[in-house]
Amino acid sequence: MTLPTRWNPLRQLAGFEPFPEIDSLMRAMARSSTGARQFEDAMELRLDVNEDDDAYVVSVDMPGVRKEDIDVSVDGKQVSIRAEVNRELHQGKGKEIHRERFAGEAFRTFSLPLDIDGANAKAAYDGGVLSLTLPKMAKGSARQLPIN
Repeated sequence: MTLPTRWNPLRQLAGFEPFPEIDSLMRAMARSSTGARQFEDAMELRLDVNEDDDAYVVSVDMPGVRKEDIDVSVDGKQVSIRAEVNRELHQGKGKEIHRERFAGEAFRTFSLPLDIDGANAKAAYDGGVLSLTLPKMAKGSARQLPIN
């Protein structure tokens, strides 16, 4: 025996989108404004995080950044990466008609599940990739206190 289906007059309207072009129009307008364009063009610091028993290993893509312009700080579980990206200005004859390469400051902060041993953390930069080895803080800092 099948149960009768209840009629819902709004069911067919659930997926109804009366003006599908509005979303794309709004995005295009936002891209043309200076503030939105600047945010859209900001350098993304894309990263991978791997974990083993002793440490987290983080790889961050940072193409075109000089090693001297990178700053990494660790505070407890939080890791912050900042980079200053400088690009040479067009000095030749004629005018620049298109520019996509980012210049400015890039910043990324993220938290890891466990505290990091900042004293033993290591950072290396090679071929546009920043590699961080972030040892986990030793577990078992709690201990039984003798009673006198």
